[in-house]
Amino acid sequence: MAREPEIQFVSLQRNAEALTLSVRLGSVATAAVEDALLKGVPMYFVWQADVYRDRWYWTDKRVSSMVRTFRLAYQPLTRRWRLSQAHDGVTGSGAAALQYALHQNFESLDEVLAVVGRVSGWAIADAARLDDGAQHRVEWRFSLDLSLLPRPFQIGMANQSDWNIEVDGRLNVPHQAKVDPPPLDIAVEVKPGEAAR
Repeated sequence: MAREPEIQFVSLQRNAEALTLSVRLGSVATAAVEDALLKGVPMYFVWQADVYRDRWYWTDKRVSSMVRTFRLAYQPLTRRWRLSQAHDGVTGSGAAALQYALHQNFESLDEVLAVVGRVSGWAIADAARLDDGAQHRVEWRFSLDLSLLPRPFQIGMANQSDWNIEVDGRLNVPHQAKVDPPPLDIAVEVKPGEAAR
C-alpha cells in the first residue's frame, strides 16, 4: 500500500495564457527515504499533470501532459542538500536521460523537502489547447520514482510502504478563463478658466 502525503492546498487557475496548477503537500519522505538520502543515495521525486477533454463518443482525449522531476542528493563534504530540477515535460528511459535546468542548494532536509512537495503556478497547458465549451479535467500525481534509483535499491521495494510514496488528485477545469478587470481610468478635473498644463 502506498503512503500518501497529506494534501494541504490545491488550486487550478485558467487564464488567457495558460492553465496553471498549484499544490502543496505535507511530509513527502519517510524515515527510510531520509536514511538512504543521508547515506548518499539520490532520490527522484516526480510531479505529473495530464489534461483531458471529455468525449462522450470515444475515450477522453489527452490534450496536454507535463512532467517535473526533482533529483535530491546529500553532499557529505559540504553537509548541504542539492536539488536539481529537470526540464518540464522531459522523460527518459533512466536517470541519465534527464536534462537538468535548475540546481539549488539547501542547508536542511526539511527546507528542501518543502520545495520538493509543492508546485506553484505550474503551467500545465496552453490556453489554446483548451476547447471552448468542452469539459476538461486535470489528473495530477506526485510520487517517488523507484525506477530511477540504483538497481540494488529497486529489488523488493515495490511492496514496501516506506518506499511506495504516491498521491494523486483530479480537478475539473473552469469553463472560462479568469479575466482580470480593466485598469480604472483616473479622471482629472480641470476647473473653468484653468488651462491644462
